[in-house]
Amino acid sequence: MSVQLNLTGSSGSVKVSDQNFAADFNEGLIHQVVTAYMATGRAGTSSQKNRSDVSGGGKKPWRQKGTGRARAGTIRSPIFAGGGQTFARSTRSYAQKVNRKMYRGAMRSILSELARQERLLVVDKFDVKKIKTKDFAAKLGKMGIAQPGNDRALLVTAEEDNNLMLSARNIKHVDTTVVGGIDPVSLVAYEKVVMTSDALKKIDENLA
Repeated sequence: MSVQLNLTGSSGSVKVSDQNFAADFNEGLIHQVVTAYMATGRAGTSSQKNRSDVSGGGKKPWRQKGTGRARAGTIRSPIFAGGGQTFARSTRSYAQKVNRKMYRGAMRSILSELARQERLLVVDKFDVKKIKTKDFAAKLGKMGIAQPGNDRALLVTAEEDNNLMLSARNIKHVDTTVVGGIDPVSLVAYEKVVMTSDALKKIDENLA
């Protein structure tokens, strides 16, 4: 079986698999995959020195008894200035494992929900013959995209288009990417996702 997605600005349509663009909405799976994707992007490089990492402190600062002070074995103890941190942070990885089946299932669910909410727009192609932000912004305006007060939009193409990228980079709330650059976070973050028909077919093939 297949579903038809109408082309924005024309009378044509694109036939895609209902498995990828008519799947049930699985909120739990989407949340898990989006959370894992964002966690994997965390650097995890924050670190501190504990008492064994701080240099110095090899000699006992004073004798064990007879001084009236509490006993101490090293001046690099956390209770002294310049000493180590009591519960020191260390480098770590925040990556969470996500199976390929889960990732593809989440992508199918997101794309299907975008289509149901009419947030997924399909165009035949982005015809950008020259780098001209004003002209490209006018084309988007005719499609109801990137107008004042509208939310963010993501433009997805099958292959890299330098003219498109340079024409769109100064338009507020509009970003461009290729099929290989989409991810669960970017798809749910934008109010409108605009794809070329070639990009849509490529995604359909990748998720098959």
